[in-house]
Amino acid sequence: MSGQSPSGLYNQDTFYKDFVKDLQNVRTMVIIESPFITKKRMQQLFPILEKLRAKNIRVIVNTKPFDEHEIIYQEQAVWAVGMMQDIGIDVLFTSGHHRKLAIIDDILWEGSLNILSQNNSCEIMRRTKSAEIVGQMINFTGLKRWCK
Repeated sequence: MSGQSPSGLYNQDTFYKDFVKDLQNVRTMVIIESPFITKKRMQQLFPILEKLRAKNIRVIVNTKPFDEHEIIYQEQAVWAVGMMQDIGIDVLFTSGHHRKLAIIDDILWEGSLNILSQNNSCEIMRRTKSAEIVGQMINFTGLKRWCK
């Protein structure tokens, strides 16, 4: 591997197919940081997250507090968070949150795409498979305390 981590670039059209594939192959834990949450995107992803929880996979979602969502999206965020909490997803609220990333075991997805809300925008995501880089991101973001 000559010191480099295998990685690839994705856009809004190619991201979800491989992201879902990674979710379907998760072994231990999923972390999703998405400042925004919409009902449309959650209706697509919730069945997958529900299956993960049924397999006792730990799922953590970090988003903005409800009052930091635009009024038009607050109700959708409240609905989605309630659904996630009902199935045992740990939902964290970070004021001023703007990071867009996901960690699926030893895979890091990072970029500009709001995973739980993306709809009609031009975005970029990088997928990197590296336990070392995942560890760096968990430490850097302060999520380590939630990953025990």
